[in-house]
Amino acid sequence: MPATPTSWLTPATKMGLSIALATGLYGISFGALAIAAGLNLWQTVALSALMFTGGSQFAFIGVISGGGAASAAFSAATLLGVRNAVYGMQLKQALRPGARMVPLMAQVTIDESTATSLGQASQSERHRGFWTAGLGVYALWNLFTLVGALLGERMGDPAAWGLDGAAVAAFLGLLWPRLKSAQPIIVAFAAAVVTAFAVPLTVPGVPILITAGCAVAFAVLTGRRAEPATEHGDLQQVDQEKS
Repeated sequence: MPATPTSWLTPATKMGLSIALATGLYGISFGALAIAAGLNLWQTVALSALMFTGGSQFAFIGVISGGGAASAAFSAATLLGVRNAVYGMQLKQALRPGARMVPLMAQVTIDESTATSLGQASQSERHRGFWTAGLGVYALWNLFTLVGALLGERMGDPAAWGLDGAAVAAFLGLLWPRLKSAQPIIVAFAAAVVTAFAVPLTVPGVPILITAGCAVAFAVLTGRRAEPATEHGDLQQVDQEKS
């Protein structure tokens, strides 16, 4: 017999679960890198549980590992997390949640949950996609953050394993999948040039703030909107599932 319409395993939930598993595994690298940057186990776990936005988290530990102040790290993470507010406005209009659900939705509004939800045709599937991806990524990201942090503590001196510069490498790994057209390549190159000039003239943490400010100014001046890009991993799977 064909599956009933009330079956919980719909295309949206399947997509959400697959994205949650693939994305959650990235938490291992974050946990290990956070320990290498100087955070302790509970600070690392709290950062994933409370901040929960992968790009911002990697930016935070990148500044910390480079010797920057906590205020600079927080500012850099905040700038990268601003787009989640835009996602929140889109989802509130699309899903029409009740007032009591808004705080919980805000906590799990990330690239993955937004893309999974807005990629569905029906209202019910949008809800299923959002909650499956959002809660799934949250649970697995935090679980694997803990695993990575425990592994990081057992490694000892991070420099001996080459992890002292791994936060920067991880951030470059997040950037690379987005360089698919001329505009992002030009922006990335300009950002690298600005950073290279700013590093010897400013304290650690400030170059990333200057570069982020330039990127925001460029976005405002051009008025062009970029497609949602993942914070915790590559969302190419979303397009593949839709096709």
